[in-house]
Amino acid sequence: MTEPSRTSLVPLAPSAPVASVQGTLALALQPRQEPPTVRAARPGGGADVVRIDRRARREAEAWSCRFAQAAVEIVGGDRPATQLLRWSSPEVYADLNRRAQLVARAGGHQPGQARVQPVRPRVVGVRTCFVDAGIVEAGLHLRYGQRSRAVAARFERRDGRWVCTALEFA
Repeated sequence: MTEPSRTSLVPLAPSAPVASVQGTLALALQPRQEPPTVRAARPGGGADVVRIDRRARREAEAWSCRFAQAAVEIVGGDRPATQLLRWSSPEVYADLNRRAQLVARAGGHQPGQARVQPVRPRVVGVRTCFVDAGIVEAGLHLRYGQRSRAVAARFERRDGRWVCTALEFA
């Protein structure tokens, strides 16, 4: 019988303690001890900075929905950007036009030529916050078939009409 060869043994490093916060998300693994804070709802709904009556809120929400629906149809190529020229600031109009051009170039069509999108976008929800009686910020939920997108917009009352001064797609 032959003897097994002797090799040198490498000692293992001592084990490190596991931290209570691990990984790239830094999840706190300790239970929360205090109850969550709950804000009381304001009369009339929403998280307004100023009080606003229900009629004005409904008008702003309806306008936000119509504007967002038209904006996503412009970006998708179904409408020309000129349809929102009167109700957009120059910056918002330029951004809508740029987005429509990029989508058209990627899809190989002309923007605003009544191209039918394979899935039509649809506004399904809106939340508004009145910063002032003449300034409203809106968060809108859009559906594209099974997919969702968010749009944030800021509208300001100018010359008796709402004008979109900021528009962000997410």
